[in-house]
This record gives sequence, C-alpha cells and structure tokens, in this order.
Amino acid sequence: MSSAAFVPETWPLAGDDAWDTVRRVGVGSLLLAAGQRLRRSDGFSHARSLAYVTSLIAVQGLIALVGLASALGRSEIGLSARRLVQATAPGPVGDSLSTAIEQARTAGHAGRVAAIAVGLLGSLVTATTGMGQLQRSLNRLYGLEVDRPSVAKYRRAALLAVSAGTLITLAFALLATGITLGETLGDNALTPVWGVARVPLAATLLVAAVALLFRWCPDRRQPGWSWLAPGAAVSVVSWISVTVLLGLVFRYSSTFGRAYGPLAGVVALLLWALLSSIALLFGAAVTAQLEAERSSRSGEGRRSPTSAPARSAPTEAGLDASPCRTRR
Repeated sequence: MSSAAFVPETWPLAGDDAWDTVRRVGVGSLLLAAGQRLRRSDGFSHARSLAYVTSLIAVQGLIALVGLASALGRSEIGLSARRLVQATAPGPVGDSLSTAIEQARTAGHAGRVAAIAVGLLGSLVTATTGMGQLQRSLNRLYGLEVDRPSVAKYRRAALLAVSAGTLITLAFALLATGITLGETLGDNALTPVWGVARVPLAATLLVAAVALLFRWCPDRRQPGWSWLAPGAAVSVVSWISVTVLLGLVFRYSSTFGRAYGPLAGVVALLLWALLSSIALLFGAAVTAQLEAERSSRSGEGRRSPTSAPARSAPTEAGLDASPCRTRR
C-alpha cells in the first residue's frame, strides 16, 4: 500500500509559474522530496513491473513490425530498425535486438504472415497493459489508492499506447535515421546540420510524449502543461543519462559478456528497461511533488467539485501524511 501524501488538485490556480516554484523550493530539495515520494509510493516495485512489460514491447514490437514490413516487400524498414536500436540501445541490448530484427526479416521473407500478425496483436495488447500499469503507478505517486474502472482504464491505456507510442517512435527514428537525410536528398551540406538538429528535435518529442503520459495517466485533473514539463524533462534527461552510462559500462567492461555469455543481451535489456522505468517514474514523482509544493503555498489547493475529500488531509507538502482519496 502506498504511503505517499495525497496531492490536492490545483488546476484552478492561475497566474503562477512552475519555474518560480522550482526556484523557491530549490532543485536539490525538490529532487530529494521526489525520490522520497517515489519510494513511499512503492515506485520501485511498479518500475519492475513496467520494465518487464517494456522488454516484451521492445522485442514483440520490433519483430512484428519488421516481419510485416519484410513480408510486404519493404526490407529497408528492417535496416532502419536495425540502425535505430544500434543508435539508441546500449551495448548488448542493441546486439540482442538486432539479432531479433534479422530473425523477423527472415520470417517475413518466408511468408509467415499469420505468426507475424499474431505477434503484432500481442505487442498492442502488451503496450496497452503497460499503459495500464503506468496509470496505477502514477495514481500511487499522487496518493490515490483506487484506479479507474477497468473498462475506462484500459480504453485510455490503448489510446495512450497509440498516441504516446507514436511520438516515442518518431523520436527514436530521428535519432537513428536522421543522420542520413542529407544523403537521401542528395545534399551533403545538409547532413552535418541535420546531424546536430535531430538531437534536440528528438528530445522535444520525447518530452512531449512523457508530458502526455503525465497529463492523462493519473485519475485526477492535472494542472497546465507548464507544470508537467519540468518532470517530463527530468524523465528524459534521466533516461538519456542511464542509456549513456550503461553504454559506457558495457563497452569498457571486460567481464560482463564473459559472465553472462549468450544471455548477456537479455540481461542487459532487462537492466536497461528497469533503469529506464525508474527514470520515467522519478520524473512523474517530480511532477507530483511540484504540485504538492504549489498546494502548500496556496493553502491546500482547491479540489475539483467532483473530487471526494481525502481521508486525512496532508499536514505539509512533504511526504508523511496519510493517503488518500476514495473512489469518486
């Protein structure tokens, strides 16, 4: 059970600025309080569940999409997907996924369309399940102990899987294939320019995707986009840092491959998915804690007329008050 303090809804408040609150609280204090909120909401257990689903999505989705494209005669999509994972996945993760992509291309050329279609359907179901898990995780971060009814929850999860998933895929595509744009257009002068520009563009798409998740996953009315952007930025920066650090560890470690042998790719994928999930939920905790600080500054914040009262009101914007809220 989560013990994170309930965060009152503050969406009616206007005329204030998220970055003013960040400066008032202090970046270090905000990040520390967010880490405590993540721990008290049982966020690391949620991250493990989310990492398992993320690993399945990565494998199922790549195999299904590449296999289907190959069956339809679009082998270049498989080559682009291989560049994508090699550009964004650290070390053995990229190697393992590249092997899966080659297997999918072989299956596609062999005409195994039925098996590929089943895999594509399975990846959509898995992505929907992952978004359902993310909704539960974010609810607990805000001190909400009850989720939406199942039909509403998974209907929203399916929509988020398509919308946010598209933005994330586009961001990865920019990172993986954008470097060749100048060569494709026959303008070699464009290649170095686009090679630099694609990075902030991809980061912007990732922040937008994460902010979209933070806006629509919790079962509450969220504040404006400007209050979601800092936490989304923390998630993206944390994920990039995790990916870069793991890449360096895998590159310069002389024992990882020998220790795990043929399972090195699987272990690396699970580790990367776990740390990426923690990075995402930590950014969500920053968003929740930032609104908690906003509500403490304004009294307790004003709840939506449809919101039921908390069982016990938070004593401070911190983390020690009892949760939470009953089902509306």
